[in-house]
Amino acid sequence: MDVTPETEPPRQTHQAGMDAAPRLLWFNELSRGDVGLAGGKGANLGEMTRAGLPVPPGFVVTAPAFQDAMASVRDRLRALWGQVDPDDPASLAQVTARLRGLVREVPIPARLRARVLDAYHQLGEGRAVAVRSSATSEDTQDTSFAGMHESFTNVVGDDAVMDALRACWASAYGERVVAYRKAEGLTEEPAIAVVIQAMVDSARAGVMFTADPSSGDTGRIVIEAAWGLGEVVVGGQVEPDTYLLLKQGPRVCEVRVGDKNLRRVRDAEGHERQETLGPEQAGQRVLSDVTVLELARLGLRVEQHYGAPQDIEWAEEGGRLFLVQTRPITTLKPAGPRTDTREAEPSGKTRVRGLGASPGVASGRVRVLGAPSEGGQLQTGEVLVAPMTSPDWVPTMRRASAIVTDRGGMTCHAAIVSRELHKPCVVGTRTATRALRDGEGVTVDGTTGEVREGQEAPHATGGAVAAAPAPAVAPAVLATRLYVNLALPSQAREAAALPVDGVGLLRAEFMLTEALGGVHPRKLIADGRSREFVDRMARALLQTTRAFHPRPVVYRTTDFRTNEFRGLEGGAEFEPEESNPMIGFRGAYRYLREPEVFQLELEVLARVREQTPNLQVMLPFVRTLWELEACLELIARSPLGRHRGLKTWVMAEVPSIVYRIGAYAKCGIAGVSIGSNDLTQLMLGVDRDSESCAELFDEADAAVLAAIGDIIRACEEAGLTSSLCGQAPSNRPEFAEHLVRAGITSISVDPAAVPATQRVIAAAERRLLLAASRRASLHGC
Repeated sequence: MDVTPETEPPRQTHQAGMDAAPRLLWFNELSRGDVGLAGGKGANLGEMTRAGLPVPPGFVVTAPAFQDAMASVRDRLRALWGQVDPDDPASLAQVTARLRGLVREVPIPARLRARVLDAYHQLGEGRAVAVRSSATSEDTQDTSFAGMHESFTNVVGDDAVMDALRACWASAYGERVVAYRKAEGLTEEPAIAVVIQAMVDSARAGVMFTADPSSGDTGRIVIEAAWGLGEVVVGGQVEPDTYLLLKQGPRVCEVRVGDKNLRRVRDAEGHERQETLGPEQAGQRVLSDVTVLELARLGLRVEQHYGAPQDIEWAEEGGRLFLVQTRPITTLKPAGPRTDTREAEPSGKTRVRGLGASPGVASGRVRVLGAPSEGGQLQTGEVLVAPMTSPDWVPTMRRASAIVTDRGGMTCHAAIVSRELHKPCVVGTRTATRALRDGEGVTVDGTTGEVREGQEAPHATGGAVAAAPAPAVAPAVLATRLYVNLALPSQAREAAALPVDGVGLLRAEFMLTEALGGVHPRKLIADGRSREFVDRMARALLQTTRAFHPRPVVYRTTDFRTNEFRGLEGGAEFEPEESNPMIGFRGAYRYLREPEVFQLELEVLARVREQTPNLQVMLPFVRTLWELEACLELIARSPLGRHRGLKTWVMAEVPSIVYRIGAYAKCGIAGVSIGSNDLTQLMLGVDRDSESCAELFDEADAAVLAAIGDIIRACEEAGLTSSLCGQAPSNRPEFAEHLVRAGITSISVDPAAVPATQRVIAAAERRLLLAASRRASLHGC
């Protein structure tokens, strides 16, 4: 049985009598709104599967199944959870051991066992699978548990699958998991789902970032690759090849061939073993440019689908590429100048050099450790030097000023955790544990990948210590307004500190699924919980409007497609199945046929505007004039309609808007915002999620650019403001310049793209002024 998207088993039919929260779901029944059911990992695998990406088939044993199984010991678990003290190592170890013991003692319900094994057999008799934990807080925008929960590969047989499932459940109460949850403010009791997925017997594997995590550059892609199974890359067991690409093109711009002296392979019986490689293969390049570019294009599709830079695990079997999982890059910061004032004059020579994996500069005395059990030797503020780190190293890493490792690449455990802890990190030095000595003073530069002799930066206790920042450069004053796109309230405070004019697109979908805990809004209404909908959404929205007040925040009302809404808890009861949901029951038309959710949404907006009147509203996917008129009438009759100063915008996603802007203006709208993703797919007749037609999707196609130009000119003639809030300006600076030249009023981009877009806009405006000046001079002559 080949591991291909075409081999995915049929959907599981929910048995009568099961409650609304299913206990087992196939990937094609899940979407990114299902984190509460399937955890971050499971929800993402479902989202990728339904987007047509090459994902090995599998299913998820959901978090409600875990909660059901734990019902008999729930009170005892809750009591022990209240005793956890992450600052008391002895108590932490004792309490978490008792928690795990309780989980292991509970028998797996017979009905669940039967369903899991039936699904496992559908993947293929005797099939090797991966059994991976998927916590409901894992792989989300603000946290990355970076391998702290249990995962098992190459699991074969009924008993082995059930043992691995139970071990994953117990890992929800692992010592390092509990300490991390408490440190990150995740105080609720853990819930965990488990992914069971067909294994890829990979000849080559690795990880891909669709933004450079060491610099924050969103215009670059980083791919790491090694021979055999991918665990050697993620676990830092080898120094992988590193391929650096520019997104524009994409184009390979740098290749670093690593020392891959071993690989893990699977034998005929399905057992994994480690093989030592000779110097020739260890130093051989893993990927050709052709394969690198193929991977990069897949990565760009994933990023475009999710609307944010992604950390993707990939594998290759039989010449076919597969995406094993994806998660948002939780530690990405906007690219900018280094804050080390001594950069030009380092005080000492370079002692060792590797890959800069987490930016920043810190100094301290070296502490060389060989195992996490030696962590007590490291004093707060020292530089941790180790062969490689694993989750067991995290308590020690927290106390270090910087981290240096012999092995690993940009995506290994040391790199990921260092970025999350905001500590400089250099990996893949090959010789740091031998070249550096305990007690010597060094400076670690996580941007350049250098470890220099001497302590350049001032020493302090705890965390990374950076030198005083250079004087800030005032941002250029732009005629074209620059806004940010946001999806989650947790991003608001940091984004509000950027030199932007407000929020040009606040997406409702992620906020709604997060605020409502993954429950379909119509289910909440049917259950008599309408007030809960309003209260939760208002609290979430106020986090953004308050952070940006008095700058405007443009909220796009919900635009779930039916396949996405079906993925929410209770969604199957309310959502039709459509063959092409991209152009189906969505946007403004949905508000008119099913007004209950939209009316509650308008009530939320009215409540928020009472406290923060900087909130404005934008209607998505408007196809016809009568739709717009009817939606505006609903707004006028709602509590929101009584608010003075309310501005209503319309998304320009359907090409019909090119011919209707004049009529729309007469309805009283304030502006039009171009959604380049939907506009491109409808102009070119290509599903933006289609794998087979991916190369046809081009936002810079001449027809798309012409339509955008027509929309901008029509807005100007009708006295409306024009904006663009798609992905194109974030990924392609030349696209932003085209918009400026066309006369657009504003551009809205992802927060990480603000500095680069600001520079592009300023340069474009200067060139336009210079050209106008030259024309005036010639005319004067």
